[in-house]
Amino acid sequence: MARRSSLFIRVVEGKNLPAKDITGSSDPYCIVKIDDETIIRTATVWKTLSPFWGEEYKVHLPPNFHSVSFYVMDEDALSRDDVIGKVCLTRNVLAEYPKGFNGWQNLTEIDPDEEVQGEIHLKIEIFGSDLLKKLRCTVFEARDLARKDRNGASDPFVRVRYNSKIQESTVVKKSCYPRWNETFEFDLDESFNEKLTIEVWDWDLVSKNDFLGKVMINLNGLQQDFQEEGWFRLSPGKSKASVDEGNLGSLQLQVRLRDETVLPSDYYKPLVQLLCQDVKASHKQKIGHLITLIDETTSAECRQEVAANLVKIFLGQGLAKEFLDLLFRLELDNTNEPNTLFRSNSLASKSMESFLKVAGTQYLHSVVGPTINRIFEEKKYIELDPSKVEIKEAGCSGLHRIQTESEIILQSAQHLQSYLTELLIAIAKSVKICPVTIRSTFRQLYKRVEERFPENKHMNVKFIAVTSFLCLRFFSPAIMSPKLFHLREKHADARTSRTLLLLAKAVQNVGNMDAPASRAKESWMAPLQPTIQQGVSQLKEFITKLIHIEEKEELDLQKELNHQSLTVKEGQLMVYKTKCKGYLLTSSFKKLFLSLTVDAISFAKTQFSKKSSFIPLSRIRALEKVEEKSFGNSNVMQIIYTDENCGLEALYLQCKCVNELNQWLSALRKVCVNNSDMLVSYHPGVYKGEKWSCCHQKDKGVAGCDKTRHEVTLQEWNDILNPDLEAQLIFRHLIGVRELMRYCKKGQRYTAFPDT
Repeated sequence: MARRSSLFIRVVEGKNLPAKDITGSSDPYCIVKIDDETIIRTATVWKTLSPFWGEEYKVHLPPNFHSVSFYVMDEDALSRDDVIGKVCLTRNVLAEYPKGFNGWQNLTEIDPDEEVQGEIHLKIEIFGSDLLKKLRCTVFEARDLARKDRNGASDPFVRVRYNSKIQESTVVKKSCYPRWNETFEFDLDESFNEKLTIEVWDWDLVSKNDFLGKVMINLNGLQQDFQEEGWFRLSPGKSKASVDEGNLGSLQLQVRLRDETVLPSDYYKPLVQLLCQDVKASHKQKIGHLITLIDETTSAECRQEVAANLVKIFLGQGLAKEFLDLLFRLELDNTNEPNTLFRSNSLASKSMESFLKVAGTQYLHSVVGPTINRIFEEKKYIELDPSKVEIKEAGCSGLHRIQTESEIILQSAQHLQSYLTELLIAIAKSVKICPVTIRSTFRQLYKRVEERFPENKHMNVKFIAVTSFLCLRFFSPAIMSPKLFHLREKHADARTSRTLLLLAKAVQNVGNMDAPASRAKESWMAPLQPTIQQGVSQLKEFITKLIHIEEKEELDLQKELNHQSLTVKEGQLMVYKTKCKGYLLTSSFKKLFLSLTVDAISFAKTQFSKKSSFIPLSRIRALEKVEEKSFGNSNVMQIIYTDENCGLEALYLQCKCVNELNQWLSALRKVCVNNSDMLVSYHPGVYKGEKWSCCHQKDKGVAGCDKTRHEVTLQEWNDILNPDLEAQLIFRHLIGVRELMRYCKKGQRYTAFPDT
């Protein structure tokens, strides 16, 4: 049994932010921290005081986290980024909103005394005789303290206060993981009214010491011979009244906390078997009863989540095509007008959307990626709508002239035709790289629609049914918002965003088979009409080839895929491996191509080179971040694994940004989730100069000075399946709609939910 929490986070937008640049604007982005760890960095939105991000994330984490904080920053190319303000939501606050927090929060200024982090290891004792009782406080060590100095560390010392008396520890230089092992004794106040206060400070030679956090222990009610030892979370100092309250702008957020207890697999077998039986039985009878009831009782609010979990369950059972086929038939049975087919946000539409994202992300990147990259690189001004055309100068130096509106539209049409033609050719050539499970599902959809609307007047309906998902719900959204589909690391600027929108509209028109309604809606798209009409023919031919897959060919292709190791993630990173039995001699990284499968992580010079080495996942013991001062870079992670002699070795991976770092960490942690003998502690520094850079201990084999964070992961659409969690989420949903399911069919009860 495993307890876990998950956070759904949507950073929507900001408004009324203060200007930080001399231009009277800002370049805002948002950093999301859970407790003290940076998990997410949104894209920068340039030159605005009211940025829109619209970025969504789901984070899995242990249930004992304390808070989630949002820092709005202003990006600067030449100097350090400015902090605009922050919003902090504690776990207790989020627990007060079962359906999630959704609203605006004022940004508050950053108070250094509140920006504390880490824990301290203490032992508190009361001893002595009735005549003279003593209080003893032993300070062992601290971990993950805030970095206050420019070298990426702090110089911490401890100040212990009791009954107006103060004692201090020695200063540990350049460490956020200090070890003191010092004891402080006080005469105990018989009234027990005084609290014991342990403060941690960063020592500074020139300026004022920086506050790093404190622990306050109430001694009231404690008896003689009392003793307590453990790790205590450092708390902030007294918060100051904010003079800028409401003047720093505000942030719109959607945050939902969910706690789950995932049971062993055997507990979910009856539910999964019941769902599978329902889908299998639907081929022998008209409909499946349980899936029909789920369809009828699932509200619009939770339909997306239910659809995604059902798709993953049936993908794991090898029944995704059959499940979607059942939903196709349910929707077709309730549809008389072919023009509205699959246009609503029904369970069928949401399930198909989820299915394409889970099974087709790599396919999407291969087809759409090159055209998206070209648009970002070329940054051409493109506009077809006469009401939005900006008249500008054209020509080389000395020969400037004003372009007319018609010239701009003609030039824009030529550019768009080029992008659309390139994309349509990529789609037409993509039959062989389209996943077999997607091809067979579209074949089933095409067949069902053809059976339901066989008339000649509805000849295009079966094609539109396929394109309504492939073009309107998959390709077009990815074109309009490439960052949300991991096609680009940053949001498009205003010019590029407009080009992407126009291209997405053109793709939608092609997907609608150039319907008259689409043409009438935006007549200014007429310059693209020849390319769109040609695209309709290309798309029909593509769909005909796409669905032309026999069952034997489908099985053969699936068997071939099953024998291959599933690629979870791949890409180029800077890699450094320790030498001479784990000693770090240099900090020289080498660029390598990494490929992560469900069995191993391998390394090669390029994507197409022969693999030079690999690490079996079964030998991995920890996957953690490395503190910035170790390599002078904050985006380094380490893979701790056992060598052939069962000794621990470390491999360091340097990423381009914090998002790439967390994506690789999450992918590795998820494929190693069932590893035995995972470490509970690790060293966030490196072993160099005969000692660990983090805690300064000289024994290379000593236990780590920080706790591991195996449970903290980001959810991605192409994650490997987690059958127990998905079954638990569906079970919880069914429990929530149990009463509705019992009586939704004319008062007849459904036997899957008995009274007891």
